[in-house]
Amino acid sequence: MGKILIVDDSDMFRDELKLALKNGEHEVLEASDGLDGLNKAKESSGIDIIISDFNMPELNGLQMVAMIKELEQYKTTPIFILTTETSPELKQQATTAGVMAWIVKPFVEKKLLMGISKILSMKAS
Repeated sequence: MGKILIVDDSDMFRDELKLALKNGEHEVLEASDGLDGLNKAKESSGIDIIISDFNMPELNGLQMVAMIKELEQYKTTPIFILTTETSPELKQQATTAGVMAWIVKPFVEKKLLMGISKILSMKAS
C-alpha cells in the first residue's frame, strides 16, 4: 500500500483513477491541475508515487514534474505521466525531466496496479 498523488484536470478521470487505486488499497491525494499538484506535493509528506496528466492548466505535467524534482524530498520519487499524448518527443522530454513511466489513456487497471506494486516493492527493499 502506498501514498499516491494523482494530478489531472478532469474530475471524471481523477475519480476513475482514484477508484482504481483505492481498489489496490492505496491512499490517494488529489490535485486538479499542475500548480495544485505542485502545492499538494509541497504540503504533503510521504508521497510514494505521483501520477499526472500532461495537458493541464496552470502548469502542464512536465513543468510540474520539473518543479517537483527540484524539491529535496521528491528527487527520487517515481512519477508516471498518464495521458492521451503519444509523441516520442514528449516522451523523451518526460524521461529527461525525471518521469519513470509514460502511460497512454485509457489505462488498464490491473496493469497499472501491478506496475505500482512493483515500484513500491523496489522502494521497500
